[in-house]
Amino acid sequence: MPNQPTLLYSPLAKDVSSLPTDELRSHFLIERIFLPGQITMTFTDLDRMAVLGVQPAGGSPLKLDNVKQTGADFFLQRREAGVINVGSPGVITVDGKSFPLANLDGLYISMGSKDISFAGEGAKFYIISTPAHAPHPTTHIPKDQATPRPLGTQSTANVRKIYQYIHQGGVKSCQLVMGFTDLADGSVWNTMPPHTHTRRTEIYFYFDIPGDNVVAHFLGSPQSTRHLFVKNEQVALSPDYSIHCGCGTSNYKFIWAMGGENQTFDDMDQVQKQDLK
Repeated sequence: MPNQPTLLYSPLAKDVSSLPTDELRSHFLIERIFLPGQITMTFTDLDRMAVLGVQPAGGSPLKLDNVKQTGADFFLQRREAGVINVGSPGVITVDGKSFPLANLDGLYISMGSKDISFAGEGAKFYIISTPAHAPHPTTHIPKDQATPRPLGTQSTANVRKIYQYIHQGGVKSCQLVMGFTDLADGSVWNTMPPHTHTRRTEIYFYFDIPGDNVVAHFLGSPQSTRHLFVKNEQVALSPDYSIHCGCGTSNYKFIWAMGGENQTFDDMDQVQKQDLK
């Protein structure tokens, strides 16, 4: 069984600029996603996206049980899910079929999948689930078969590779778009200049932040920005009105996932750096 799910509700855009730090963090940051031998769940009001962390331990598989918040007979009856393994190799079994996942391998799990379990000592399965209206094939996404999209320059400290896993040109889904970004050594900025996309929510999971380094994650309206200091394996939520960019004290990786009205990766409203406040 999962822990009792956490429910997160987003404040209005006009209220974000006046929130004290502890309230800002409580609305926009999931501080602990992995617990050994457990499944954690956070349901958000942002396009009904759910964030899960699964960390098998002790040799026994963890089964994805249903919870009240789905309003369904089983968890993926009217949902789909994307998974990326950020730990040691593990195995996800979906309706009797096993999918071995190496580090940074992904898996799309179809709406209608009933019996789902996770195994592998040291594996850490990060999961985003969105509502769905039709089944698409459950598909393994090996990291070593993905084609990275290089971006950035050394002069602006943002050399990075974007790995698109679940998207219009790759593995199909109803609305979920998912992948990860890997910043090169010496690069610290991501998504600068920033943007908003009022048709979609985005959720960031920061990981592989070395040692005691941190990332400053920026959010809020472009003319009234706020920030969160994010540690390794923490999750930042980004409503449709909010910018989302970050700067670390070292390089790092982050998984991005979106849900909303469309799956167009470049559907965004750019914000010029000189316009930020």
